[in-house]
Amino acid sequence: MSFVRRAVTVLAATTALTAGLALPALAHVTIQPGTAEQGGFTKVAFRVPNERDNASTTKIEVSFPTDHPLAFVSVKPVPGWKVKVTESKLPKPVKTEYGDLEEAVTKVVWEGGKINPGEFQEFEVSMGQLPEDVDSLMFPTKQTYSGGEVVDWAEAPKADGTEPEHPAPLLKLVPAAEDASTATLSATAPATAPASASASPSVAVAAASSSDGTARLLGAAGLVVGVIGVVIGFLGLRRRPSA
Repeated sequence: MSFVRRAVTVLAATTALTAGLALPALAHVTIQPGTAEQGGFTKVAFRVPNERDNASTTKIEVSFPTDHPLAFVSVKPVPGWKVKVTESKLPKPVKTEYGDLEEAVTKVVWEGGKINPGEFQEFEVSMGQLPEDVDSLMFPTKQTYSGGEVVDWAEAPKADGTEPEHPAPLLKLVPAAEDASTATLSATAPATAPASASASPSVAVAAASSSDGTARLLGAAGLVVGVIGVVIGFLGLRRRPSA
């Protein structure tokens, strides 16, 4: 019994240690969902957890890319928070299907609210048109605490695939998916119409009606036969002499 108890104790300690090591890696500012289609529009939420036990998060400052600027950016109000959207002149105009883009949103700041210890908040943004020539966009974010501490989530992913200490929120861009209805039609449509396809709609309806009527007739006949069998069986039981 003592061996079992020791094994359980070791397992519990190992689990606690693993969870303790994993939590800091998960508690950083992220963008949700983490993927979007290239060339489209999307709605994302910057998810901000509070990592401090003795301070609240009071300000969030998100920087938008200027090398691949977004022509359309709008924010969803968050109760208790004030938002300021900053547009700036780009280092050089960027060609888009809507014309040359010379100014774009470069920063969005939320402040005046509070994220208490053990809580998180999401700040939603609608944006587009997403670029088609890159596979990700970074959104460096500064998180300010009530005690004056500022955490800068601005580090790019490492070349070896490991996560940096303060990773920037990263939106991965994937190729646009083919329209589902178009894909289904192209996959199922025959190359040539079958001979039966030349029949008129009225013929098809008549055939369907005939088949349906036959099925109903057979079903009714079966029901009648079943009822007759039940009646015969009942009468047979009544006529059977008692022992």
